[in-house]
Amino acid sequence: MYNRSFKPHFGSKNRIHGPSHSHGNGPSRGRSQNRGRANFGERIDPAKFINKAVVMTEAATHYKPEHAFADFNIDARLKSSIAAKGYTIPTPIQDRTISHGLKGMDIVGVANTGTGKTAAFLIPILNKIILNPKEKAIIIVPTRELAVQIDGELQGFAKNIKTGTRINSVCCVGGAPIGRQISSLKYAHNVVIGTPGRLKDLVNRKFIHLDQFQTIVLDEADRMLDMGFIADMRFVVSLMPKVRQTLFFSATVSHDVEKLVKEFLKDPIRISVKTGETAQNVEQDVVHVRNGDKIKVLHDLLKKGEFSKVLIFGRTKHGVERLSKDLVSKGFKAESIHGNKNFGQRQRALKLFKDNHAQILVATDVAARGLDIDNITHVINYDIPATHDDYVHRIGRTGRGDKKGKALTFIE
Repeated sequence: MYNRSFKPHFGSKNRIHGPSHSHGNGPSRGRSQNRGRANFGERIDPAKFINKAVVMTEAATHYKPEHAFADFNIDARLKSSIAAKGYTIPTPIQDRTISHGLKGMDIVGVANTGTGKTAAFLIPILNKIILNPKEKAIIIVPTRELAVQIDGELQGFAKNIKTGTRINSVCCVGGAPIGRQISSLKYAHNVVIGTPGRLKDLVNRKFIHLDQFQTIVLDEADRMLDMGFIADMRFVVSLMPKVRQTLFFSATVSHDVEKLVKEFLKDPIRISVKTGETAQNVEQDVVHVRNGDKIKVLHDLLKKGEFSKVLIFGRTKHGVERLSKDLVSKGFKAESIHGNKNFGQRQRALKLFKDNHAQILVATDVAARGLDIDNITHVINYDIPATHDDYVHRIGRTGRGDKKGKALTFIE
């Protein structure tokens, strides 16, 4: 348990004593004094930030897949590539999705974050391309970071596939030089991965011809809806061939998401392996902070050895940058990502964090979706998220796969 000498209070039974003041430290400036409320979002019951890890029997936690990767009806070269990456047993979403994807069926996949959705759609796409090098697919995602991550995963598979022609992909995201993306699109390519706004721009400039694409993936569709990309998504889908395969993945299914499913997909197979609102292997708790001592409480936590790789979420771009600089001034190896940083700066910060050259990454919610970074020990909500869905996706950055993780939410 955490050393309480610095007087944070964990658990829902502790009461808040008096109004809090941030003294300008970190992302909390201007925070509402309402407990459990972000300035521009729903009120979240603080009890939802508490979930003690449950010790379960192996029988209750061990999923028994119906397939091994070697069992799928895929080209032998793709099987070899999968084996070269060290994959043998699929995750539940992969186990239940890949066979339907290989048959060309439309799919709605719902799963907790960190469950291997990327390979669930990449493997059927790559198999199509191996069998027919003229096949083309477009993958739409909400953030630059997720697009780059998926592109890297695809290239990881493709480099081990020995075919007569190379499987090429182009990553098209805002914030990166469009000229380089245009140049790449002029060469033969099978897969385009990008964010909605940049893809729409390139389609309008006639560098992407959507009638040539037989498959579309909408990944993190709920997040794209939340971010206001619905018009761009409709624009792209409207220019796709009527006969196509649509793979739709989402961590949550709201009424609005369900409307998109009916609009974009035809007789889809629905697959849900979601086990609850949040992952069972993420222990969640709150830290009650008194007298505006938030920054000191954070410093004292981060000094502890168990906090070896920490993702901290703040609400605003300026607050995140301010907190990052404060941590660096205190001797911590910290980086930050937010909307005021360009694409190259964000990628550099992510690489330093991924490669363990930085202990701490401070981020706005731009990093909450899709990022797959190994061995994050803790997620700290320095500022309360705007919605509970945002909370779910924030804490999903830890405890990924079969690993354990901890999530702490500061409440003033």
